[in-house]
Amino acid sequence: MAQDPTYLTPEGKAELEKELEHLLTVKRPALAERLHFAIKQGDLSENADYISAKEEQGFLEGRILELQSLLRNAKLIEMGGSDGGQVRLGSEVTVKEWGTADQETYYLVGPAEADPAKGRISHVSPLGKALLGRQVGDQIAVKAPAGEIVFEIVQVA
Repeated sequence: MAQDPTYLTPEGKAELEKELEHLLTVKRPALAERLHFAIKQGDLSENADYISAKEEQGFLEGRILELQSLLRNAKLIEMGGSDGGQVRLGSEVTVKEWGTADQETYYLVGPAEADPAKGRISHVSPLGKALLGRQVGDQIAVKAPAGEIVFEIVQVA
């Protein structure tokens, strides 16, 4: 079964590759050593070190599989620019909330790199979905927990 592509910037892909390499070459061997030591202690049914290490191994292997899947399905996106002035993945978009002078700038990225605190929003988030394909001057309405918020697109780069 084909999986959806994982949209990543080159930097985001490099970070995931670095994390995977660390897990495979540092964390996994260290955990294997911990398990080996815990097994040598005998009676595994009441060995807290063994139980803890096995739980950690489950999380570690799960993260390794997740990273491998993300990277296998990676599709690189270029940051900046737009398609004929329209917002696309990788665009830097400045919006202004209707009725205020405050402007906020976001980069539209894939979910794996989304971090609103750093100005990176996912293209599948409510705001991201509303921005895709729009251009400067367009007004968009986004449903939020506090109600509908209207934004105007000020700049697309």
